[in-house]
Amino acid sequence: MSFRIRRLAIIGVGLIGGSLARALRERGAVEQVVGCGRDAANLQRAIDLKVIDEATHDPLAAVRGADVVVIAVTLGATGDILARIAPGLGPDTLVTDVGSAKRCVIDAARLHLPQGCARFVAGHPIAGAEKSGVEAARSDLYEKHRVILTPMPENLPAALATVRAMWETVGAEVFDMDAGLHDEVLAATSHLPHLLAFALVNCLLDLGKPVNVFDFAAGGFRDFTRIASSNPAMWRDISIANREGLLAVCDRFEVTLAGLRRALEAGDGVALEAEFGRAKAARDAFLQRKAAS
Repeated sequence: MSFRIRRLAIIGVGLIGGSLARALRERGAVEQVVGCGRDAANLQRAIDLKVIDEATHDPLAAVRGADVVVIAVTLGATGDILARIAPGLGPDTLVTDVGSAKRCVIDAARLHLPQGCARFVAGHPIAGAEKSGVEAARSDLYEKHRVILTPMPENLPAALATVRAMWETVGAEVFDMDAGLHDEVLAATSHLPHLLAFALVNCLLDLGKPVNVFDFAAGGFRDFTRIASSNPAMWRDISIANREGLLAVCDRFEVTLAGLRRALEAGDGVALEAEFGRAKAARDAFLQRKAAS
C-alpha cells in the first residue's frame, strides 16, 4: 500500500466520515483515527465498531498531530469548526471537507485558516443514504462513486494530490470541477430532488382527507420520497448554503411543471405523453450509463 495516513482526524463521525474511516482502515491506509463529535454515545459506538481509535468532543484536540483532517459536519457548522481547529493545525496538516455546497466552505476556509486554502482542499463525495450516524457507515460506500474536488489557485499541488489519493484509495472516481459549477449542478441533481421529496410528503400530510393517504401509498410513493427520510438539519443547512443555486433551479422546475399543468388542464394527452416519453428516455439512458460504468 503506497498511500498511507499516519493520523487521521474525522470531525463528524457519521455515515460519510465513518465510512471513509472504515474504508481506509480496511485497506490498510491509515494507522490511527481520532473521531470528534458532540454525541458521546455515537462516539463510543464508533470505538466499539473499530471505526475510530480515540474520541473527543473538542475539535482543537482532535486535530493536534493529525496529518489529514476531514470535516464531515453539517454545512451550517463547518465555518465554526474551521475557526476552532485553526490554532491546532500543524504546518503540514491537510484539511478537506465533504460538504454538498462548495463556495460557502471555500469562503470560510479562506477566512479562518491561517494558511488560507493552501492546504485546504474542498471536496464532495457523491455518495450517501437517507440513514445517518456511525451505525450506517460501511467500507464500500465510495466504491465506483464519484468524488468532486473543487481546486483553487492557492492549493498546493501536494495537498490536492494527497486528497485525491485518499479518495482513490477507497475506490472512488475523482473529478475536478469549478466550485460555482459544482453548486449549480448539485442544486439540480441533489438539492432540488430532496426539496421536492420533503414537499410531497408535507403536501399529503396537509390534504385533510378522511383516510390516512399514506396507508394507500405504494411503490411509486416509497421510491419518490425515500430521500425525505434524510437528516432534516443537514438538508436545512445545504438548502441555505446553496440557496442561490437552489432558487434558480426551483424557478426552472416551476416553468416545467406549469407546462405540464397547462397540458393537463387542456386535456392534451399528446403533449403529456410526449413530455413523459422525453423524461423516460433520458432516465433510461442514465440508468444504462450507470450500469455500464
